[in-house]
Amino acid sequence: MTIDETAPLTASAATATPEVDLATRARADGVRFILAMFVDLTGKPCAKLVPIEAVDELVTDGVGFAGYAVGAIGQQPSDPDLIAMPDAASYTPLPWVKEGLALVHCDPHVEGVPWHYAPRVILKSLLERAVSRRLELFAGAEIEYFLVNRGPDGALALADPRDVAPRPCYDARGLTRMYDHLTEVSTAMNALGWSNYANDHEDANGQFEQNFAYADALTTADRVITARYLISVLAERRGMTATYMPKPFADRTGSGLHLHLSLWHDGTPLFPAADAAAPFGLSDVARRFLAGVLEHAPALQAVLAPTVNSYKRTGATSTRSGASWAPRKATYGGNDRTHYVRIPDHHRVELRGGDGSANPYLAMTVALAAGLDGIERALDPGTPGAAAAGEPARPDLPPTLLHAVEALGADPVVAAGLDAAGPGVSEYFAALKREEFFEWHATVSPWEHDHYLTTF
Repeated sequence: MTIDETAPLTASAATATPEVDLATRARADGVRFILAMFVDLTGKPCAKLVPIEAVDELVTDGVGFAGYAVGAIGQQPSDPDLIAMPDAASYTPLPWVKEGLALVHCDPHVEGVPWHYAPRVILKSLLERAVSRRLELFAGAEIEYFLVNRGPDGALALADPRDVAPRPCYDARGLTRMYDHLTEVSTAMNALGWSNYANDHEDANGQFEQNFAYADALTTADRVITARYLISVLAERRGMTATYMPKPFADRTGSGLHLHLSLWHDGTPLFPAADAAAPFGLSDVARRFLAGVLEHAPALQAVLAPTVNSYKRTGATSTRSGASWAPRKATYGGNDRTHYVRIPDHHRVELRGGDGSANPYLAMTVALAAGLDGIERALDPGTPGAAAAGEPARPDLPPTLLHAVEALGADPVVAAGLDAAGPGVSEYFAALKREEFFEWHATVSPWEHDHYLTTF
């Protein structure tokens, strides 16, 4: 539930430096195979396993994928191959998964040009625009997930059948029963230089969170993808499924992907105000960034909460623990977790609208786009909490995925963020999500049987 953004930045022990190329580092580490990985627009991790004997070809030529087979990445069967080009700075050895295995995040290209539907390419494009304005985005991410099992009938059950307390958050016994899994993940994170500093039982039965230090936005997005992969594989080894589904259980708290965001320039943080009496200690840049996020919140939710299931989380009014911890309006405030944007301190803002299904590259892209718009237009976030007299009302967050997609279509700033690397991505993404909503809507559910079978 917390991210420390006051600690000094440290370089990852597992990050290749410009002076040491990917091939040299992998061979020195005794790596035998490299997962060349990227994600599609839904966040699905896609990879090929490249033997160390072919690492030089990977570095110079990349590795090819049939783009349409990848999934939601803007291609048809007739299109040229995607060529995944590795980013040596993301090199990550993974001996906890398999001895001799490493991972490297890639940027898909088509015919020699970065593919503008690839989420990592989109984020990099907008980050470059921010740098041209002397702004750098740093981010921390809170990864929440459930550990479950699925029975032969498809029913979900908690991997820990003893985790039944009505208020299980921070429960020492539930935490201890998952000790082997949690400590293996923690050990891996720290060996990689991520600075894991806390692992806790979250608010729902079977739900956990493992925190690591913040970094530049691209590095943090890469680490979210790597962590999801690592956690999932290590859970499977113990016969469990780690799920980032926002709301797997109707009566329990959902899983978020809270983002802690700050702007820097040349190693100097821009969010703390020079005047200690400034509201929340935030600078004008920070307040304008915050105002942009609030103004574009309805459209942001199409990306931060991109599934039908997401709105079972943000729409929840109560849970077994007594609180849903999910915002319902685009409000902000201090150290208060009921808001869409929380201000834990003057170093950062916490965007709490995202959930476990969010693609971290796209989530950071649209948050940055909204924040930059607030800075450019010198927006004012107004008073904290509910709107004061004379201020515009705080917008409600969309009640369904369809409403969020409609908000995205009506918001040129957020749409332009998705189109940062090239045109058409926003419309393509909206069409995918609209189709997802209507596919779900066309499914007859047990709720309908219960309510309508003998009613008329």
